[in-house]
Amino acid sequence: MSLSPSTGSILAASVISRTKLIWFFVVYTFFILSGSTAASSEPQSVISQALAQGVNSDQQHSEQSEFGASNPLDPVLAGYQSQAERGDYEHAGKNTLTYLSAHPDSAEAHFLLGYISYRENRPDDSLAQYTLGAKLRKPEANDLAVVAMDYILLKDYFDADKWLSVATAWQPENALYWYYLGRTKYSENSFQAAVDIFNKCLVMHPRDVRTEYNLGLAYSGLGRDNDAIAAYEKAIEWQHEDIRKDPQPYLDLGILMLAKDHPDKAVGYLQQAVEFDSLNPKAHEQLGRSYEELHDFAEAESEFAKAESLAPNVPALHFELGRIYKKEGQMAKATEEFAAYADLNAAHSTDAAETPNPDHRQ
Repeated sequence: MSLSPSTGSILAASVISRTKLIWFFVVYTFFILSGSTAASSEPQSVISQALAQGVNSDQQHSEQSEFGASNPLDPVLAGYQSQAERGDYEHAGKNTLTYLSAHPDSAEAHFLLGYISYRENRPDDSLAQYTLGAKLRKPEANDLAVVAMDYILLKDYFDADKWLSVATAWQPENALYWYYLGRTKYSENSFQAAVDIFNKCLVMHPRDVRTEYNLGLAYSGLGRDNDAIAAYEKAIEWQHEDIRKDPQPYLDLGILMLAKDHPDKAVGYLQQAVEFDSLNPKAHEQLGRSYEELHDFAEAESEFAKAESLAPNVPALHFELGRIYKKEGQMAKATEEFAAYADLNAAHSTDAAETPNPDHRQ
């Protein structure tokens, strides 16, 4: 029997809701029974390429590594974890499922499968596995952090905040947990909390470029533009001699300059953002807007066209390119772009309205 799309959506939402309630009850029970101060007696979870090894070989500035799976005690699962950490998620997942069929009560296997699903961008499946594992034993701080990342993928920042807060309480020395809690606070528009957390991260992990420009974003959210500019400039300066540069502080500073009606200053930063990441549609879009403000419509057309080719399903990019064609007197092309804009608006939800900015923040 097939379900209508609306019925399927309702059932899916119900399943997710039940999973969240079960997960909260199971972990909260563990948390209360053990006491929040018991974290120090828990086995230390393993972060892949831990903070002490967080300097990228291609970059001179220190860069926080991402989450790894919690370290399994079973040597067989440890081998599957190694597969996952190498990016071989397909074989790691199949092997872990085979292991689970023989050891259905293995919390470690459920947690590892949850981690693999998270890495495969399947947050619902990941949460389901972490829920099953949490019924068998208390999760570690790293497990809670990955659960929080699942909720970030689902744009459920309330639950992400909740579990990252527990993870930082259990392992307050872990700068990576704090970083993502700061990002989550920013996504919740809790800008002052984000500022405080990012400053804490910088004490724990000095000269981290990513944390510094996120601090700038939080300052910008508070309307403290001068502090935001200083943070972006510092993030740019810290990677001055790096071979590979993170384009985000250039993009963020360019966007801020454009918002402050300084397109002449914005252009330079945005040109560098495009140079360091030519596949970022957001950077091309913002550079196009700067050129438009400077009445350089030929360059604006070029940048909007590049942005549109990289993100063809974003309605606004078709509209912006159509406006430029109209200003240039190319009415046939303008009409074509406006028609594409209307079609996309009718066919897509508002999720497609924002020009993507692929970066390393979440």
